[in-house]
Amino acid sequence: MESALYEVTGNIAVITLNNPPINGLGLDLRKAVIASIDRAGQDPAVHAIVLAGSDRAFSGGADVKEFGTPKSSTEPNLLSVIRTVESSDKPVVAAIAGACMGGGLELALGCHFRVAKADAQIALPEVKLGLLPGAGGTQRLPRLVGLGTALNMIVSGSIVPAAQLKASSLFDEIVDSDVRSAAIRFAQRVVAENRPLRRVRDLQIKDAGGEAFLQSARDKVAASSKHFPAPLKCVDAVAAAYTKPFDEGMKIEREAFLALMTTPESRALRHAFTAERAAAKIPDVPADTPTRHIGRVAVIGAGTMGGGIAMNFLNAGIPVTLLEMKQEALDRGLATIRRNYENSMKRGKLSADQLEARMALLQPTLSYDDIKDADLVIEAVFEDIGVKEQVFGKIDEVMKPGAILASNTSTLDMNRIAGFTKRPQDVIGLHFFSPANVMRLLEVVRAEKTAKDVLATVMQLAKKIKKVAVVSGVCDGFIGNRMLKFYRNQANALLEEGASPQQIDRALENWGMAMGPFRMGDLAGLDIGWAIRKRLYAENPGMKRSVIADRLCGLGRFGQKTGKGWYRYEAGRRDALPDPEVDAIIAAARKEAGITPREVSDEEIIERCIYALVNEGARILEEGIAARASDIDMVYLHGYGFPAHRGGPMLVADLAGLPNVVAKMRGFAAQPSADAAFWEPARLLVRLAEAGKTFN
Repeated sequence: MESALYEVTGNIAVITLNNPPINGLGLDLRKAVIASIDRAGQDPAVHAIVLAGSDRAFSGGADVKEFGTPKSSTEPNLLSVIRTVESSDKPVVAAIAGACMGGGLELALGCHFRVAKADAQIALPEVKLGLLPGAGGTQRLPRLVGLGTALNMIVSGSIVPAAQLKASSLFDEIVDSDVRSAAIRFAQRVVAENRPLRRVRDLQIKDAGGEAFLQSARDKVAASSKHFPAPLKCVDAVAAAYTKPFDEGMKIEREAFLALMTTPESRALRHAFTAERAAAKIPDVPADTPTRHIGRVAVIGAGTMGGGIAMNFLNAGIPVTLLEMKQEALDRGLATIRRNYENSMKRGKLSADQLEARMALLQPTLSYDDIKDADLVIEAVFEDIGVKEQVFGKIDEVMKPGAILASNTSTLDMNRIAGFTKRPQDVIGLHFFSPANVMRLLEVVRAEKTAKDVLATVMQLAKKIKKVAVVSGVCDGFIGNRMLKFYRNQANALLEEGASPQQIDRALENWGMAMGPFRMGDLAGLDIGWAIRKRLYAENPGMKRSVIADRLCGLGRFGQKTGKGWYRYEAGRRDALPDPEVDAIIAAARKEAGITPREVSDEEIIERCIYALVNEGARILEEGIAARASDIDMVYLHGYGFPAHRGGPMLVADLAGLPNVVAKMRGFAAQPSADAAFWEPARLLVRLAEAGKTFN
């Protein structure tokens, strides 16, 4: 396949980028563009050049297939391509439709003129990878749209429709029709009128008060991006476009780009970018596996979880039937959904018409008969195997053949749940995270007999409802909650040894976690964990008990919803306040266990909690519960508040060096109060460490 197509229409050469799906600027395409520009330059019959993409994308930027390979920097690199385009003696017009992002936009900025379709998506999203535009984006964009607009686009990485930039000099023409034909006509006018070539590098930025604006922007960006160096570097580079000659600004941009490439923050964000795409690929389910049609969804249970799940489908325009057993519970659930949408409307994220359109897709019912024609049914009822058995027995009886039967269980055995039906091949786990209408993670639990087309269907559906879907095998707690148990184990052990809930939470939050384990427990509700522990105690009578946590729950301290948990909460506020009653419970438990409290460092808190996650993650990989280490990182980044700038627990271990992680674990095992068996490194972890390899 040719990477760029070349044809001549009259006196206009049309070069069409041809690297689907998004015309990633890989090495072959870069070479083809330069060769085509040279060919057009040498043809006396050609008077101007149109550089076009497809309707889907002019270019989405760098080719992700080349990330981390020598090809990404092999000449001609993107800078060389842009120099070739910009220095052409014949006018070059970019015909922009679909995605025009990152290097794609930088290439367009190197053209002399630009014609865009009104709905083209314009962005410089490099900051989302911990980088800044490295091929002139920070220098050329401000020269066309002004400091304010350019800086907002570059620091946020947000997508802007071309029509929104109509008032700027970025586009010479914005059209609603075929952009390729419009660009050819525009190029013909440029030739007929003998217009001079407009090289963006030669333009001046004429923003009054630019220095004051840049200083204010620098202060705001510094305050909002403490874990990430890239946003401030973006400000510096844009400032250089304002204060320095073009070539000096380019040098500053390039130096910043190369420096950011080596930061752990960029490494983490790039890892997450590729990991999210990898998670969608299931090794034994081919990409062309046929999928089942999902035209209507049913949700059983109108509580917080069920209502949130329903909203995901309503947001995507998919009708939902919401089933409850009692009218009062159904009314309460409907009111909560409407209130959530009204809150979105107040924040300007939803119009009144959109609110009513979504509510119109929702059909409430008290009868199982009303869900029988749904293509997918998701139960979101109480987390008890007996309750699940009743529900699955009923839906097995009423649902049409071929319907997918899903459970929102967070810990229970999906093989057992599938066994409650006569069609286990149609059963799957869809573990949404709370609040389900906000959290991006969806753990897709593949039971022993789940059909491949069922798996392919829900993975496709997850994209439609804007979830990051990660496939898990069946085990207690699946990927996320199984690992979380070990994280909490260490938090509880550190508490017994001498740390306070406040110190543990503060240490982990300062490290980057969205919430420490004790604040998170109070938010989620301690009764949920208590119910799971009681089940596990019954199943494993010899297991160690969480004495302090159990005593809190025994006193009715279930967290924010009861006003008391690990902390106390004042009415109408969510501030986690230290509680002397909790301190007394902790002190009594230590005394009964014969523990003399000691000083615990923040470093020990972080390493023990995070390496506990890593060790169990290694076992999950070894058992095949997760297909790849990056899937585990996706679960923690999108479902458990793991800091984006760390990239996930398995990447943290990779960057620390697996031999160092193993040595730390063995050091923890040797401590006088340690549970040595807990810190036995997973076989996979030891094997990789000894081989000098990494998880990812």
